[in-house]
Amino acid sequence: MTPDHDRARGTDGRTGLSDLLRGHRLAVGLTQAELAGRAGVGVRTVRDLERGRAVRPQRTTVDLLADALGLSGDERREFVDTARPAAYRPSGPGTDDPPVALPQPVPLVGRERDVAEVSGLLDAYPVVSLVGLAGVGKTALAVTVAHAVAARHPAGVAGVLVGEGSDTPDVLAASASMFGVNRLADLSCRIGDRRALLLVDAVDRAPEAVAEALRVLTAAVPTLRVLVTGRRPVGLPGELVRPVAPLDVPPAGVVPADRADLDRWPAAALFAARLAQVRPEPPTPVELPALAALVRRLGGLPLAIELMAARGRILDVTELLDRYGDRVLDLTGGRPGWEPAGPSAGTVTLRDAVATSYRLLAPADRAALRRLSAFRNRWSVELAEDLLADGGRRWDAAPMLDRLRELGLLSVRGTGPFRFRLLDAVRDFAAEQADADGEAARIRMRHAAVVAGLVHRTAPGLVGPRMSGAVRVLDEATSDITAALAYAAEHAPETALLLAASLPRWWRLRGRDVSGRRRLRELLADPRTAGARPTLRAWAMLGAARLAAEHGAGAEELPGVRAALVVFTEAGDVTGELSARSVLCALLPGLGAHDEAREQAEAALAAATRHHRVREMAVAQAHLTWHDVREARLAGARRRLATVDRLAAQCGDQRLRVLARADQAELTRLEGRYAEAAEQGRRVAAALAELGDPGRRRRTIGAVGLALAHAGRTDEALATVAELWPSGAVPGRRRPPAVEMLDLPGSGGDVRTEDALRGLIEGHVALHRGDREVAAEWFAAAADAAEGVADRRDLVEALVGLAVSTADPAVLGRLDAARRVTGVSLLPQEEELLFSLSARRRR
Repeated sequence: MTPDHDRARGTDGRTGLSDLLRGHRLAVGLTQAELAGRAGVGVRTVRDLERGRAVRPQRTTVDLLADALGLSGDERREFVDTARPAAYRPSGPGTDDPPVALPQPVPLVGRERDVAEVSGLLDAYPVVSLVGLAGVGKTALAVTVAHAVAARHPAGVAGVLVGEGSDTPDVLAASASMFGVNRLADLSCRIGDRRALLLVDAVDRAPEAVAEALRVLTAAVPTLRVLVTGRRPVGLPGELVRPVAPLDVPPAGVVPADRADLDRWPAAALFAARLAQVRPEPPTPVELPALAALVRRLGGLPLAIELMAARGRILDVTELLDRYGDRVLDLTGGRPGWEPAGPSAGTVTLRDAVATSYRLLAPADRAALRRLSAFRNRWSVELAEDLLADGGRRWDAAPMLDRLRELGLLSVRGTGPFRFRLLDAVRDFAAEQADADGEAARIRMRHAAVVAGLVHRTAPGLVGPRMSGAVRVLDEATSDITAALAYAAEHAPETALLLAASLPRWWRLRGRDVSGRRRLRELLADPRTAGARPTLRAWAMLGAARLAAEHGAGAEELPGVRAALVVFTEAGDVTGELSARSVLCALLPGLGAHDEAREQAEAALAAATRHHRVREMAVAQAHLTWHDVREARLAGARRRLATVDRLAAQCGDQRLRVLARADQAELTRLEGRYAEAAEQGRRVAAALAELGDPGRRRRTIGAVGLALAHAGRTDEALATVAELWPSGAVPGRRRPPAVEMLDLPGSGGDVRTEDALRGLIEGHVALHRGDREVAAEWFAAAADAAEGVADRRDLVEALVGLAVSTADPAVLGRLDAARRVTGVSLLPQEEELLFSLSARRRR
């Protein structure tokens, strides 16, 4: 018995028999065949002993080999003691300690919970099987557990290592001898009614023989507990199968901050510990992202981690990832011509390890595993059943998944539905098998269809009370959505169009408006989608327009939205019609078409009321609110926002309520109640952060900063600038050169609107500090940024500020022109500022 991942030399301070025998043989210059001939034993016996595959050699065999090697004195005693260890070695100085015939355990990383759980299971079950892939650390865990529970087994703790070709009598004899007796009947008498523990390692080498031997042993000695390690269960009555999972790895996107942070993730901690054994320097901060990615690719398998870390003698971690990240299945220890110390110590690749477990599966389970390899991350049972149905009859996949879990091929983590995942090495191997069998294209096509179905079912929940759950589902499936969309775009563009047309709201919430819009435009332009359902293409055009509005490119998508409205109207698709009118309400103000925007909002309100669509009624009222604001009818705007809040509460749309409150905070600012507006805006920004709407949150924080600037709370206002535009908020540099007006692609918001907000904040701060020259520069920058954006009130505010800050009469002419085009009415406080300006000039 030797505790390693999953078999190597002993770690009890002594050299293992395989090393010792090989060393003596090579020292006298003999081949295995020559030693066997000189000793009068079979060459297979020598080979099995050197590979660690013999259960326990007979004393006669040991003496013959010692004679053939010419061993005497201390060398002979060491050889005999190593080959035939004493059955009982006290684990402590006291004679009352239970005898333990096992090597000392190796230090484990991240297995504390496993040790505790398995120790408890041994109290409840006669046979506990630790099952998992080769290299996952089953033997190391078993030996640690055996030592941990030794005190609860006063009749002793012992272990046997199953050899290739062992039969039932071999296993029974070895088990009895490890407890100091020669026959099974003597073992029963020796243990009596006391508890004892037997560890049986590597049952895969003779599974039928081990199963039969353990049936006999547990029947003859009822107080005997058995801890088994292997790649599959033994199959005994009362057996408890406990899969041994790989070590936890940092999740995708998580990079440990430093060496201390590595310890949160046992796989990363093990890699760092093994790396420290081959190079003096710890991982550098530059290497940490590569380290996290590397242990994820290695699937948290301890053997793979140790093999990879050993290469750190000559390569840094980033080089390891670049060189081996895509071929971890080929990892192996040793080098050509080197014979390993144990049967898994060097010549067996990860591919070999996975292949062994793969071959244990029935043909139907192998086929299922090949299909499941299409999933890129975690998935649910329902998704697995969709994929495995392959367009035919669905069947219950739970028993098959349980079999994969028992063999250590499947990871089950967490409590949500998306808790199943193939280990990376298993997924890569299964994908190779699918490719070799000519199944890969069909499997990936089925995967794309399944993911498209998931997204199509989930997307309607992105509005209304189910929003947070829908977002969570799509977030869980992000990597599968990306993979499915890329494959379908090339091989099945209509499926890709169906998938992409359902994603714009999610893309917008996650700040992917630019890349999402690009994908939609590519698919719409693909001639292979020209024959797609008109309503599908219409939804794709609406999605592109929604995303374009986020980065100030809505005008480019306006023709598509108009065409989509026609399609939905002709098809009698009320949902599509209302969505198209809502998008027009958002785009038209940016083009100065305020009257048409109002008409679309009124038409949407009428249609929503007619069809009893409460949410769409609230959306239409929200659009009409800002026409009231544009015309300075603030009391009417406040009444509309109260209606929006009431309707949103009625339909359970929390996000719509939060957005209505954001509008209420802005309205409070326009009414001149700046402190109240800032407080309201801060609460809304916190709620938007929880909802995951980064673009609208940024704009809300900007509005808070503007309210603070109006109130003369300049330091607080500049703090919001530093939060939103950190690289442009340098103390002592308060002037707005063009390069400081930041473009923030991927922020999820219209950057021109954000630039206008920043200019307004900085302008009012400078104005309150009496620096009219700097204020004029900021207001001019804000006015330039506000040209062409949807909310033309920003333009009017900027021009009013510019007029107050400068003596240039041309600004008033520009302000009058902007008001005529936009229809924006001045607020009372703005009229007072301009009146004061006129009075100053007259004086």
